Amino acid sequence: MNQNYRKDTVCIQSGWQPTKGEPRVLPIYQSTTFKYDNCDQMGRLFDLEDSGYFYTRLQNPTNDAVAEKITELEGGVAGMLTSSGQAANYYAVFNICEAGDHFVCSSTLYGGTFNLFGVTMKKMGIDCTFVDPGASEEEIGKAFRPNTKALFAETLANPSLVVIDIEKFARIAHSHGVPLIMDNTFPTPINCRPFEWGADIVVHSTTKYMDGHAMCVGGCIVDSGNFDWSKYPERFPGLTTPDESYHGIVYTEKFGKGAYITKATVQMMRDLGSSQSPQNAFFLNVGLETLHLRMARHCENAQKVAEFLQEHPRVSWVRYPGLSGDKYHALAEKYMPNGSCGVVAFGLKGGREDFIAFMDKLKLTAIVTHVADARTCLLHPASHTHRQLNETQLKEAGVEPDLIRLSVGIEHADDILEDLSQALEQ
Repeated sequence: MNQNYRKDTVCIQSGWQPTKGEPRVLPIYQSTTFKYDNCDQMGRLFDLEDSGYFYTRLQNPTNDAVAEKITELEGGVAGMLTSSGQAANYYAVFNICEAGDHFVCSSTLYGGTFNLFGVTMKKMGIDCTFVDPGASEEEIGKAFRPNTKALFAETLANPSLVVIDIEKFARIAHSHGVPLIMDNTFPTPINCRPFEWGADIVVHSTTKYMDGHAMCVGGCIVDSGNFDWSKYPERFPGLTTPDESYHGIVYTEKFGKGAYITKATVQMMRDLGSSQSPQNAFFLNVGLETLHLRMARHCENAQKVAEFLQEHPRVSWVRYPGLSGDKYHALAEKYMPNGSCGVVAFGLKGGREDFIAFMDKLKLTAIVTHVADARTCLLHPASHTHRQLNETQLKEAGVEPDLIRLSVGIEHADDILEDLSQALEQ
């Protein structure tokens, strides 16, 4: 692709580049296996001496075309699709951590990721320390240990809408010789490109805005290629020492800037198998083709909704980075000047019975576990997505007990406002 193309054009044109006589639309390579003419050709693929396809669990042409598009949107050097956003988060960390290692993570985090890092990965011997993203660099630095391998954060936290100071987090990570991994699901690369502010690896739940239509669960990992793994050979032996499962290949030596994603593909995906189906990748690509159009409408509608809620007498508080009085407005203006996302967090006056009554009176807006697609929806995280967390953990994650997460869709704004108004009045 022409490196000078704007993101709008990349959304449509990147990834699949047909030649004469090939389909204009990205084909679905719905096959588990790929044929070769002789034994040596297949053997060279298994030895990582040739590039190509032999089994869809590792790589598939449809998936690779979509991963290439997302990689180009983020400004990275290599990417891979996964079966879900959770798989992307897990692989991104596990690719450089093993039993006995440690990583640091912002406490303002999606509940599922909080549980993955704080409970499940701990059972695997990988410890995680959660830190307040608003703390000073010195304070966050105290969480690092000799065995710390990464710093992780969400650019725009789900559902608390905390905007991370990416440059600050990048300074902290790099001063301790580890990469900054950022979940960029909510802003998407249309509204924020973390690599431009010092992040090293980006992950996505493509289930959200990238898909955009609540059709397919999926994830993606993109590497900037900027972190120098070979500078810290003892800290990242999985990348800088021989991999005996591939006849002693050293990823940094053989694959250079592609080392991290190559290892994630040929080792993590080979052994754990959280691969995205080609059919789902095809649907994801259809969503990506309109991502630049939808994000603008999501942000436009969410701004109107946030302003409406801010003035309503039954609403006790509203959080949306687009509001001038929002705590994170200045950071959002810096990192997401064209808008953040379509999610608004707010609380109602009264108790849980009032929240439930309000949600049950909605007509256009659906109560669903999902977020960030074309249809307006909402839920109460403390009762739903974050219900596995106790009161202390909810506070650490920035989730107030009365927080309602409203995902504003791309319907006509007046219809969304009328629905909210009638439910609030009842």
